[in-house]
Amino acid sequence: MIIGVPTECFPGERRVALVPSVIPALTKAGFEVVIQAGAGEGAGYLDADYAARGAKIVAERAGVLKSADILAQVLCYGSDDKAGAADLPLLRRGQYLAGFLRPLGSLDTVQAVAATGVSAFSVELMPRTTRAQSMDALSSMATVCGYKAVLLAADTLPRLFPMMTTAAGTITPARVLIIGAGVAGLQAIATARRLGAVASAYDLRPAAKEQVQSVGGRFVELPIVAKDAEDARGYAKAQDEAFYQRQKELLANVVAESDVVITAAVVPGKKPPLLVTRDMVDRMAPGSVIVDLAAERGGNCEVTKASQIVVEHGVTVIGRINLASTVPYHASQLYARNISAFLTHLFANGRTEPDLQDEIARETLVTQAGEIVNARVREFYSLPAKIAAR
Repeated sequence: MIIGVPTECFPGERRVALVPSVIPALTKAGFEVVIQAGAGEGAGYLDADYAARGAKIVAERAGVLKSADILAQVLCYGSDDKAGAADLPLLRRGQYLAGFLRPLGSLDTVQAVAATGVSAFSVELMPRTTRAQSMDALSSMATVCGYKAVLLAADTLPRLFPMMTTAAGTITPARVLIIGAGVAGLQAIATARRLGAVASAYDLRPAAKEQVQSVGGRFVELPIVAKDAEDARGYAKAQDEAFYQRQKELLANVVAESDVVITAAVVPGKKPPLLVTRDMVDRMAPGSVIVDLAAERGGNCEVTKASQIVVEHGVTVIGRINLASTVPYHASQLYARNISAFLTHLFANGRTEPDLQDEIARETLVTQAGEIVNARVREFYSLPAKIAAR
């Protein structure tokens, strides 16, 4: 089977779905790999490097899409809602597509992908199990985002992160608060600590306390308990408005005392909870920084504007999106390992069709033979229940 890797076309996207180092393992597993010329250049991977590892370089995008049995992308149409639609006429029935699809974002885009007849697999829906750990691209990219968020904050904050004792006196360390201790939040804590800041974190999930402490953070405990705080996949579950209102009241003082606040609270398929209000921003000291990792989906901070940097009462609120693409070399490396492990699993032992009895294949398959077949996606959009094709 031929795996095709086209150049990513989302504006500013510099990642690539496969890197040269994973090509030999894919070839050994029985795949051929076709790469669009220049697909890896934005991440620092040259065509010559791919060719040296056994990949075939194809000049035109259409040639890659036409020849591939399996298309591996970072941002498929759905995640790439700006330029991804141009690929739809080139997709075909019986072809496989794997990447970030954002299946819980827009029914129209999911239906448009389904209409091509392609069997589309969404890496966002990867089960959080031991078997699927090596394929968990969502966690890999969240790790990169958490790291980069702290660097953005440190670059913007008009003070040093670490404590320093000098002949001119002692400089106290910066105080960093992370709201949402998922993968991105935990990496943000670890990075802030490595830079010498005092890092604290809050999460509505009680289980997060031990995780925060394991990376050197201080866990902020509020006298409020969430009901049924996490789902079966370990993600935070949405709470009612009364809970979020009380949460904001209790967090206000903690936010006001922080030099940097990084928000990373997302609920799959839901608008991110509003955790930092405009009044809370106004109470922060001038020069303070907020980095909102939920900006693309609406933000955790009331002041956030997606893709923009806003200054409110002297506080800088950074709403950058697609942060993983700003560290494209290693983000691509991590993603390539995830997607190659995934494809090798789906088509193991010379299989030409995925085994939909397998949880990993079944949970990630979104469209097949012109229809939306994923049970979770159908339930999310209130579509009638359907037994997925086998």
